Amino acid sequence: MSILWESETWRWLVRRTRDSKPFFLAFATVCGVIPGIIGYGVMQLTNSRNEQLEAQLRQKARPETTIMGQVNRERLAEYLGELQRKENTNDRYVAALRGETLTRKPYQRIQPVPQSNAKTDEAKTERPNTSKEQK
Repeated sequence: MSILWESETWRWLVRRTRDSKPFFLAFATVCGVIPGIIGYGVMQLTNSRNEQLEAQLRQKARPETTIMGQVNRERLAEYLGELQRKENTNDRYVAALRGETLTRKPYQRIQPVPQSNAKTDEAKTERPNTSKEQK
């Protein structure tokens, strides 16, 4: 990096941008706008909206991928419906902080996430002594 700082070209560039506002604006434009234009052009060239290719990719999709897409669409529709009806959605965040998930059951909106088998096995082995063992 010191090669850059110590080079005469770098010092000239710093001096010019410090002393001349038009040069600074031109340099900032070259450093900011030009890469943006190049990036936009690359994205346009590589993003094909070929309907035949899109249909082929959808046809080859694995079943779990299509199911997850459907589930995500349903959840998004449910959430957007709640926002349109101006329902209080803070319980979603509270449930997430507690490690719970929301359900679609009308009378039980929040349901705890089931614990893994390893944790339940540990809980079974660490039970307190029964009344017979205490006597």
